Amino acid sequence: MKNKKLIEIYKKLFKSFGPQHWWPGDTPFEVAVGAILTQNTNWGNVEKAINNLKKAKVLSAKAIHDMSVKRLASLIQPSGYFNIKAKRLKAFISFLMNDYHGSMQRLKKEEMHSLRHKLLSVNGIGPETADSILLYAVDKPIFVIDAYTKRVLSRHKILAHDEPYEKYQELFHSSLKKDVKLFNEYHALFVRVGKEFCKPKPRCEECPLNGL
Repeated sequence: MKNKKLIEIYKKLFKSFGPQHWWPGDTPFEVAVGAILTQNTNWGNVEKAINNLKKAKVLSAKAIHDMSVKRLASLIQPSGYFNIKAKRLKAFISFLMNDYHGSMQRLKKEEMHSLRHKLLSVNGIGPETADSILLYAVDKPIFVIDAYTKRVLSRHKILAHDEPYEKYQELFHSSLKKDVKLFNEYHALFVRVGKEFCKPKPRCEECPLNGL
């Protein structure tokens, strides 16, 4: 029953919004940096921070690795919590340099579950950030669960809002074929409907999922 409902939600959202072309980023490295910077902020602020790194010509593993935390924090300031995020970004870069010689291509060759385990051991990377890096930066078939996904599914009585991340993720993994393109598109559609309709104060009347 639940898997039928998940497929129905996907079809309704896709019909209403079309393809989302998410996650924005020119390279896998840029996508990974964006996944760390987007914690507790909106995408517009992340874009400003990434543009600062680009303008300073330091959007590379080596450049960020060689830079002081203070300078990095000043460049990523638009993303908010910049001192904390600079340390988190540095921790990820150290991991990338030490384990994969700074190469996202080498990181991509690692088996998904083993890589997820390693990412979760990096300071400041939780399940949502790790899975965003896995799905969007290195094309691994894993479903990203975020606040929008939980809000939409709990309001449609599919899972209680306080169920753990893993239970939400398992619902998608057991109900849908493990397909990078599908997982990418579906998660992006949750973000879209969450921002436009399924807000803290919802706009149910105009929502594509109304009457589900």
